[in-house]
Amino acid sequence: MTSLIPFLPLLGFMLVIGAFAGVLAGLLGVGGGIVLVPAFFYLFTSLGYGGDQVMQLCLGTSLATIVVTSIRSLQSHHRKGAVDWDILKGWAPGIAVGAVLGGFAASGLRTEALQVIFGVLAMAVGLYLGFGKAGWQIAPAMPRGPARIAWSGVLGFLSVLMGIGGGSFGVPTMTLHGVPIHRAVATAAGFGLAISLPALPGFLTVSIPDAVRPPLTVGAINLPAFAVVIAMTLIFTPYGARLAHAMDPKPLKRVFAVFLVLVALNMLRKALWG
Repeated sequence: MTSLIPFLPLLGFMLVIGAFAGVLAGLLGVGGGIVLVPAFFYLFTSLGYGGDQVMQLCLGTSLATIVVTSIRSLQSHHRKGAVDWDILKGWAPGIAVGAVLGGFAASGLRTEALQVIFGVLAMAVGLYLGFGKAGWQIAPAMPRGPARIAWSGVLGFLSVLMGIGGGSFGVPTMTLHGVPIHRAVATAAGFGLAISLPALPGFLTVSIPDAVRPPLTVGAINLPAFAVVIAMTLIFTPYGARLAHAMDPKPLKRVFAVFLVLVALNMLRKALWG
């Protein structure tokens, strides 16, 4: 019988990461996936499951958790009356179409390509979090018509290629179009559901060789990692949502921006130089 003792540090690591991701999902609106994807990458490679499809495993497992955390975060924000349902209803269809396309695109890409995509986009998100100003605005209202269709599709597509929810791109999109930050964070929880749920079929169809597939993996979704993270995020996401309405998250956002840039640089280093 295999001893579980060597896996206990990794279990503890995932419990902490799950709690951290849950708080971030509610507090900063950046989505827990931007933490989970590199955390899963560390977890799976540490256990010896590498290969050309390890990033697909990270993205798929992250998006599976986002289905649950987005629902919980959306409920928490809705009880506070912070969700802009008009924006969510108008943007969700385009986001969902982009997410479906992103899911099938990601299923055909190698790990190195997905690492580069994640690293470049995470770097952009980190720089925006660190240097973006609350007063920045490019238009007084959210795009409509063809502009909304195009923008929402790209948002869903890129989010899936990173394995993240709607906050990292959705919150900047809304605040740059005049939506107050707390309302943007709340509405982005709904974006996360529109991204993660339609994308999952693409990851469920991924075939990973037995030699590099962790036990209890369906397609590109690892069920034990999913379960551990969900157990923690279900507990901690509502606390993040409460903090978002009770404090100024700006100082924490800048610290997280530095952390995210370092994570992005490390992901790029591994993709380009091994």
